[in-house]
Amino acid sequence: MENYPSCPQCNSDYTYEDRGLYICPSCSHEWSAQSNIEASEAQKTIKDANGNVLNDGDAVTIIKDLKVKGSSSVLKVGTKVKSIRLVEGDHNIDCKIDGFGAMKLKSEFVKKA
Repeated sequence: MENYPSCPQCNSDYTYEDRGLYICPSCSHEWSAQSNIEASEAQKTIKDANGNVLNDGDAVTIIKDLKVKGSSSVLKVGTKVKSIRLVEGDHNIDCKIDGFGAMKLKSEFVKKA
């Protein structure tokens, strides 16, 4: 049995191939093998809110007030974050912020400094 990729919409493992398309029987999503390769390459590059590519060690600036979960604190607009580390997952930036400590941020709320 061949190993087909999981569905990009619902993450179902029950996908199959038909005439060059992958099909998910759970949510009826169809995608091509080429788009699957392009999506995995696009997923590897992490971009900021302005579309600039971010790299490990970059400095970024927060562009929106962000509430800190589990605290009454707020990260203010313009807070500069140095030496970011890119990670996989929903929050794709791992960093340390002076006065707050270790944080995980989403790249859509920062811009390259």
